[in-house]
Amino acid sequence: MIGDGVELGYLAPYLEGKGLGQGQVALLFTVYGITVAISSWLSGPMSQVYGPRKVMWAGLAIWGVLEVAFLTLGISTLNYPLMLVTYALRGFGYPLFAYGFLVWIAAATPAKRLGMAASWFWFAYAAGLPTLGSLTASIAIPAIGTMGTLWLSLVLVVVGGALSLMAMAKTKGGEPLTKTAESPFAAMGRSISIMWREPISTVGGLVRTVNTSSQYAFFIVLPGFFMTTIGFSLEEWLRLLTIMFLGNLVGNLASGYIGKKIGLRNTIALMGAIGTSLGILAVFYVPQMAPGNFAIASLVAIFYGIMLGGYVPLSALMPMVLPHDKAGALAVVSLGAGAATWVGPIVVAAMRPLFGLEGVMWAFVVLYLLSGALIMLVREPKV
Repeated sequence: MIGDGVELGYLAPYLEGKGLGQGQVALLFTVYGITVAISSWLSGPMSQVYGPRKVMWAGLAIWGVLEVAFLTLGISTLNYPLMLVTYALRGFGYPLFAYGFLVWIAAATPAKRLGMAASWFWFAYAAGLPTLGSLTASIAIPAIGTMGTLWLSLVLVVVGGALSLMAMAKTKGGEPLTKTAESPFAAMGRSISIMWREPISTVGGLVRTVNTSSQYAFFIVLPGFFMTTIGFSLEEWLRLLTIMFLGNLVGNLASGYIGKKIGLRNTIALMGAIGTSLGILAVFYVPQMAPGNFAIASLVAIFYGIMLGGYVPLSALMPMVLPHDKAGALAVVSLGAGAATWVGPIVVAAMRPLFGLEGVMWAFVVLYLLSGALIMLVREPKV
């Protein structure tokens, strides 16, 4: 996940610096987000039929091959159509790997320990994707340049993916989850129909969509905000992004413990929905009161990151609510996680031309408060 996250903090401003318009960059991230969403949903039924282990290998192979194509055919030649196609197709890679692993965890972990298991999964996910990935970029760009850093991300993904799969070669839970022979199409059909067979799963998917939607929007809008309005350099912005998601690591683990005390649902509503809403406003307004002050910007970034971790218990709550179809429940949650990668950019594309960055921030505040109301519709079972 470090390798996958290296590009997130600087790819948008890098492409804009190469002559691409903001609309083109937003479209690139939106199309990528759509394929990520499809792949995130596929991770559940594919794990059901083929087993999480094979699904993870497939995700690793897709990411590696399409990243080479993206760098050589797209970015190197600044061929926007090829850039769009290869980056979109690469979007099928990491969700199969990451969410296939999440299904593996749900299959192998007892219900009483699933909350903390989910917390550790999202801890590792966030440690790599935005946190250490951004830190790696801030160190590597001055040393080996932007293109060199993108090639470094490929090396990190291949090495990390292969190591993790080889280390888990004999771990239980990696085999197909269904006991009877089932076609992939039947499994996909069930993972779709669960959304109306069990409407509560759709609620979980919608809440998960809101969860990280602001995060993916921030990757697009905050680099320019902090470098132009607040006065930070690219390296300072990347370090701030690292600090933001170090806070998220703390929140990911803390929410598991808090969930034990006040319940998983209450943690999502109070810490996740309300807390993140306040964090979004703080990230936008507070640094403008102290332009160039890295310490103050870091404090509000940490707060936002911690509160964002309040949604982590959702990955444990939904399989507990639907214990007869854990893979299906997680398929919908994963679909929501993937949808967040394009919902965030769409909110930016829709709101910024009309209301500016401030309007974008308030739009997300409304979405997070709505997610808090939605999660209260989910009845948490006693374990």
